[in-house]
Amino acid sequence: MTETVAKETLGFQAEVKQLLHLMIHSLYSHKEIFLRELISNASDAADKLRFEALSDPALFENAAELKIKVSVDKEAKTITVRDNGIGMNRQEVIEHIGTIAKSGTKEFFSKLSGDQKKDTQLIGQFGVGFYSSFIVADRVTLTTRRAGLTQEHGVRWESEGAGEYTLETVEKVERGTEIVLHLKDDEAEFLDDWRVKSVIREYSDHIAIPVEFTDEKGEAEAVNRANALWARPKSDITEDEYKAFYKHVGHDYEDPLAWVHVKVEGRQDYTALLYLPAHAPFDLWDRDVKTGVKLYVKRVFIMEDAKKLMPAYLRFIRGVIDAADLPLNVSREILQETRDMEMIRNGCVRKTLDLLDEIAENRKEEYPKDAYAKVWEHFGKVLKEGVGEDPANKERIAKLLRFRSTQAEKETDVESVSLADYLGRMKEGQDKIYYLTADTLAAAKSSPHLEVFRKKGVEVLLLTDRVDEWVVSNLFEFDGKSLVSVARGQVDLAAIATEGEEAAELAKSAAKSEEEARPFLERLKKSLEGRTKDARASARLVDSPACLVADEGDMNANLARMLKQMGQAAPETQPILEVNLGHPLLKRMESEEGERFDELAGLLLDQAVLLDGGQLSDPAGFVKRVNGLLFG
Repeated sequence: MTETVAKETLGFQAEVKQLLHLMIHSLYSHKEIFLRELISNASDAADKLRFEALSDPALFENAAELKIKVSVDKEAKTITVRDNGIGMNRQEVIEHIGTIAKSGTKEFFSKLSGDQKKDTQLIGQFGVGFYSSFIVADRVTLTTRRAGLTQEHGVRWESEGAGEYTLETVEKVERGTEIVLHLKDDEAEFLDDWRVKSVIREYSDHIAIPVEFTDEKGEAEAVNRANALWARPKSDITEDEYKAFYKHVGHDYEDPLAWVHVKVEGRQDYTALLYLPAHAPFDLWDRDVKTGVKLYVKRVFIMEDAKKLMPAYLRFIRGVIDAADLPLNVSREILQETRDMEMIRNGCVRKTLDLLDEIAENRKEEYPKDAYAKVWEHFGKVLKEGVGEDPANKERIAKLLRFRSTQAEKETDVESVSLADYLGRMKEGQDKIYYLTADTLAAAKSSPHLEVFRKKGVEVLLLTDRVDEWVVSNLFEFDGKSLVSVARGQVDLAAIATEGEEAAELAKSAAKSEEEARPFLERLKKSLEGRTKDARASARLVDSPACLVADEGDMNANLARMLKQMGQAAPETQPILEVNLGHPLLKRMESEEGERFDELAGLLLDQAVLLDGGQLSDPAGFVKRVNGLLFG
């Protein structure tokens, strides 16, 4: 088995070096998790073999009984974990052991602070996996052979966890993977049979294949229950068991925030155990990443990349779905397109939204009052995608959305306002939900479009995430109230009087002012011809001289800028310039003529462009006009 055919020394990917260092120094208080991770990986390998063998039974190599074996050698100071799962070939060893091919790796390392407690939490979010071996070992030897390859295609990987590893081709009779950990001198506790078995029972009791412990006499003992936890009655499963299974299926270090376990019988029989993590994984924004929900059929693992099991906006959910009636031998692609799969998916989405709604409404005592705030902090931006992706559940998702608003200026750094909260605070006479989209929160707060709304005490939602443009382009109303941008079309707040003023008098006064100013507005429109679609008196402005407004049906400036930044085409439209007829600058312009009027009109438009977050096409001309106004 050990005849060497080829051997080479390779260097770790830089990120692996950093992770190994952090594993050793940050997770020391949780060092027993190395065994959980190795057994979890072995279980995954067995699942993958079982699936591939559905179409190619020869992969079992006349040994269809799948097992994980753990043993210790007190004299050699080693602990060994063996499985007879799918195994790896040489290239797979390099890809899976020598590198971290994981989205978000750079962000992960950029957030590390050197603080042991904080870094431990981050490592948990990233996932620990195979590298946790170096928490207790100063040398690790991995020997593996992929099922289906002949004995001479075995691969041995070895490293001391420093900067490099060796790779050699060896003979390996049995398929699967063997990992030998050469323990550090101060880790003798993991040479104790009772200690090792207790760790297995604590962390891996839920593993659906047998985990055997072999003592130094060669006697094997089954340590775990070796049955599918999700198939057991809920009343027989403890909270700790649920949490332990999540850490296995989610490859997570922390406990989940919540979970839902259901058995559905009827047109489709299936069991689902779905978890809501306590934090976002680092690959959350990779929409192509494999989903966190695994599909089983009659407890046989089928796939972990089942796009039809959970929509992209719920890609943070982890867990398993076990169907009783789906065919085992159908291809993954065909399976995902079946009506049965669609029914299972719809049912699981409903259960997930029920769980989120339950937490948001704080309907159960076990959820702390700030639980949904944490959910929104980690997953809110992803959940917003569902408004456009899942029309059937759009109203349900809308109830879960949270926003910043002008209602509590000091609290607007946190998205905490629901649409239901907004409706409950609407002013008498108000029949619309008002919002403003902007690049940043600071830009939103200082927008001139908010002036009349603040004066009248009308709340405005402040939307500053890129995905918010997607939300409002798909969510047109909520509970019968239209969502309306304060930066688009005409604003009519005449029915909402400012305290101490009558609505009818305000409307009458505004109409009279615009009629008197018609000649001036025509001059302004002509002066800015080619740069604006129209010039009109504003019902929005109180203190600012002017602002830009998108016409009804036109794309707003914020969305147009976003599309251009992403290299996409945006329709060329001209904005409407709205002016505050009572502002001193406008009053001064009324008496100006010719070139002087045109300069002031250009200055007015440039100011409005800057206030709207845009860029000037002629900065030098703007400076010249400002200087002319100051010193002319």
